[in-house]
Amino acid sequence: MATGGFSERRLGRVWGLVERHVDSGFVPGMVVVLARHGDVHVEARGTLAFEGQGSRTPMAGDTICRIASMTKPLVAACAMTLVEDCTLRLDDPVDDLLPELADMTVLADPDGPLDRTVPAKRPITLRDLLTFTLGTGMVPAEPGTVPVSDALAELDAVGEPQDAWTRRLGSLPLVHQPGERWMYETAADVTGVLIARATGLSFGDAVRERICDPLGMKDTAFSVGSESLGRLATEYEWDDAAGGGAVVEDGPEGRWSRPPVFEGGGGGLVSTAEDYLAFASALLAGGGRPGERVLSRPSVTLMTSDQLTPAQKAVSGFWPGYFDAMGWGFGMSVRTRRTHLGPSVGSYGWPGKYGTAWYNDPAEDLTAIFVMQRAHAGDQRLPMWHDFWTAVYQAIDD
Repeated sequence: MATGGFSERRLGRVWGLVERHVDSGFVPGMVVVLARHGDVHVEARGTLAFEGQGSRTPMAGDTICRIASMTKPLVAACAMTLVEDCTLRLDDPVDDLLPELADMTVLADPDGPLDRTVPAKRPITLRDLLTFTLGTGMVPAEPGTVPVSDALAELDAVGEPQDAWTRRLGSLPLVHQPGERWMYETAADVTGVLIARATGLSFGDAVRERICDPLGMKDTAFSVGSESLGRLATEYEWDDAAGGGAVVEDGPEGRWSRPPVFEGGGGGLVSTAEDYLAFASALLAGGGRPGERVLSRPSVTLMTSDQLTPAQKAVSGFWPGYFDAMGWGFGMSVRTRRTHLGPSVGSYGWPGKYGTAWYNDPAEDLTAIFVMQRAHAGDQRLPMWHDFWTAVYQAIDD
């Protein structure tokens, strides 16, 4: 039997995988949302935590979870609302609003000392921020081996107001010339600062007013109010304790129980499966929901199109071949070649560090969202993700 373009019997394979990971103790609970042709399936298994009150509270569509890097697409969408109202332009320098990043220098050798630099060939633009090509970002390296990696790690490790953080970032040289290559993470945080200054609001308030409120995303924010802490799932370390018990990395009374000093666009939001479905559905529908539009269809098309050049891809990524079947739009990946049952070419989305993942597949009119809370479980190379995506696509029936 097919329902909404899914085989009801084959959907059971998806739910079976979810149950397997919950029953094995990998995570205490998980939520999956699959939507196609207007038919939405929200399936939740397990509980919010292994211990305490959370062990007695079932996971649900309104369970609040840390979405980590799934924050990045929301940041890009918010920035595009400012492009649409002509507050910002994609190819203008950001120097006027981010003077700390004006007249930057660039490392002569990306692995070399911080005081050996050359001038930047051009200013940083909003397009550079949204495509993650501003010239700096995550530099994976063993501590003590690459000076700029150590300096950037120290910058990210300090919780401080956005102005102080931006000054410290601007005091460091860029790793590469603007526009030269894709570099992860930092651009989204910078975009958040830019949005705050362009709107005169806090970054969180700008996201709420321009994206969350219009789409009814009532639980998406940079912290959780006391009245909602009972719905916040506990997040666990990747490695269990030597004694076999799960190790809590962040609980309901932890980091997200109070407003942060710095509202990080790279990964600071909490949300729910239901809220993120509202955002994903708006993008799939061309920028809004009935009676409420947050973006134009042309903006969504631009955001979800591959923006990287072959030259940029050839020198970018976390490992060789990283961009062989994937590109980058604004704040999210874009599938450029089909390599498994799915996603299809043109699919877009992004996962999060704590086990969340979202993709829209316009060719199939499909949205898929997975939510769990375990550090590093969002890594799409893990075998479980190959199984999850295979199960989703094998269930398509029309």
